[in-house]
Amino acid sequence: MSQTTARVALNHITKRFARVTANDDVSLSIQAGEIHALLGENGAGKSTLVQIMYGLYQPDEGEIVVDGRPVRLRDPSDAIACGIGMVHQEFMLVQPMSVVENVILGLKESASGRLNLHAAARRLRVLSERHGLDVDPWAKIQHLPIGVQQRVEILKLLYRDAQVLILDEPTAVLTPQEKEGLFATLRSLRAEGRSVVIVTHKLYEIMAIADRVSVMRAGKMVDTVAVSDTSETDLARRMVGRDVVLRIAKPPRKAGETVLHVDNIALRDESGKQKIWRASLKVAAGEILGIAGVDGNGQSELADALLNLRTIEAGRIWLDGEDITEFSPAERREKGIGFIPADRRGVGSVTSLSITDNAILGAQRTFTRARGWLLDRDGMARHARRIIDHFQVRTPDIAFEAGKLSGGNLQKLILGREVARRPRLLVVEQPTRGLDVGAVEAVWQGLLAAREQGCAIVMISAELEEIMNLSDRIAVMYGGQIAGVLEHSEATAENIGELMAGGKTAKGGLHETVA
Repeated sequence: MSQTTARVALNHITKRFARVTANDDVSLSIQAGEIHALLGENGAGKSTLVQIMYGLYQPDEGEIVVDGRPVRLRDPSDAIACGIGMVHQEFMLVQPMSVVENVILGLKESASGRLNLHAAARRLRVLSERHGLDVDPWAKIQHLPIGVQQRVEILKLLYRDAQVLILDEPTAVLTPQEKEGLFATLRSLRAEGRSVVIVTHKLYEIMAIADRVSVMRAGKMVDTVAVSDTSETDLARRMVGRDVVLRIAKPPRKAGETVLHVDNIALRDESGKQKIWRASLKVAAGEILGIAGVDGNGQSELADALLNLRTIEAGRIWLDGEDITEFSPAERREKGIGFIPADRRGVGSVTSLSITDNAILGAQRTFTRARGWLLDRDGMARHARRIIDHFQVRTPDIAFEAGKLSGGNLQKLILGREVARRPRLLVVEQPTRGLDVGAVEAVWQGLLAAREQGCAIVMISAELEEIMNLSDRIAVMYGGQIAGVLEHSEATAENIGELMAGGKTAKGGLHETVA
């Protein structure tokens, strides 16, 4: 790879938001024909930096240089004109329109301004075949899987001849097979001389695909290293500033009696669309059942059904042998179900309240005196401090507003609150989504501690590494059904990926009740 003039150079970039300095004198150089990873904890400044590169923000200080020429990127159209494009985590596609219509949206296909969809479709097929993207130009976006929609976003940039492609957490919604397809495409782009910038927190993916990696911490650039000269452990240490456990060595499962029995449940969403159909599961005390699957295949609806946040239309649910199908969410909590939702700010906490108040949510009656008329503030404070100390929640004090905590610290607070109740069953959705490796380590240890106490855990996660690291058994959902259940010892990324994509059916799949 040539180390001459950089394709894009960000020199001494500083960006402030009110009193917060998101980027502090940051420099970054992207070479032609390289895959460059940008790594850092939450709040390290990664997103701000790439949004400056894409023209969404303007720096307060510093300069942007493209192919040796200083430029001012006032908005994304300026960035595109300079050959810089970005694929966001949330795709920017118009669902009822076709692929080709989405790709040329906002462009003029001729000097007269008239659009030639068939000429555009022919060019799209050429680009698609060249980079292994395999997309039908005439397909409607709303009928395409998430992984194919991501290909459309990449094709939009290639159609505009982007030389630098920025991808923000590109594998978050992909099956293992789709991820390998994406990596093959990125290698093809690199071979053609284009540059790819990947913003990610997945260290193993950086080691698999990137040429160089830049590490940010607290708004500053810590270092840029060649991937061949580093390791996952070294990168984690650079990012967090200390040694981090990346693989959990969990003790053998000591599963007890069946705690949860879900028998052939069915559920529809508000529009009447079938979201779960004849799903059956059993979870024992002291085991973690991981629920894998591409987002949108019924996982979140399963969590809602277990808490009765959505009413099932068929089937039964038992907890410790008792039929709780008709029990309200509050009654299910009273019976010993804990819940850590995917939306930690909107659902899992009341962000305007203090850490102390959030620490007792759902258990307020436990912290009362004077026959329940008054809250026991001293008891509440002791309880909050125990959670803060045990789960290492970083906060100035227990009166601190919960909404001002970082994502990782808020998640540790919610986990501590739920585990402290000693639930019989803990339902966890996306336990580490968006968290840095330090916070991931703490959450994993907390879940394993609950498992050791005999808690039955249903863990829904889009992170396949997390599923394989923590689970004793793995159930895969596809199209609202249980496509299969695998023992940890027999689970591989390949066979899980096949089930996630609707391929072969494993033991316990589809209509079979899991024993």
